[in-house]
Amino acid sequence: MLRLTLIVIFLACCFVLPAQAEPEAEEAGYTLNAGDAVRIYVYGEPDLTFERLPIGQNGRISYPFLGELKVTGKSSGQLQQMLVDGLKPDYLIDPRVSVSVMRYRPFFINGEVNRPGGVDFQPGLTLRKAISLAGGFTERANKKQILVIADKDPNREEQKVGLDYQVQPGDIITVQDTFF
Repeated sequence: MLRLTLIVIFLACCFVLPAQAEPEAEEAGYTLNAGDAVRIYVYGEPDLTFERLPIGQNGRISYPFLGELKVTGKSSGQLQQMLVDGLKPDYLIDPRVSVSVMRYRPFFINGEVNRPGGVDFQPGLTLRKAISLAGGFTERANKKQILVIADKDPNREEQKVGLDYQVQPGDIITVQDTFF
């Protein structure tokens, strides 16, 4: 009886956990782009399962049977449906696919912080937390003069933001210095 219970729990985890691996990113409307890495799990198909599949600079992934797939601008749910639709007619009868983001592309912070450079994105990250990850402000930092070039902005224009700004992957953050 104990063995049967353990098998049921294991099977429940196989179906539930992969689908729930990244609820924050899906709820926040996160879209995939170059530099992200995704986990693709196809139940019962180890040859079609990948733990860390990077999205190339061209915004594509290479997937068995389906070839090169353009995934930039798609959510993990949309990629999941794309894989189900691609595998279903010719390769698998009822594919069960789960897609989750394993590594987010970094954002970049420069200027008057102690450790400027690329920082791995985390869902729910505010500018205040991002600055902490970059070692905090330097003595010369102007905490009221912080500029961001949003990755989603096609014009790539700087905008002034406050410490509660929600950082997005690919953002370029510049902490200005004070004159005094």
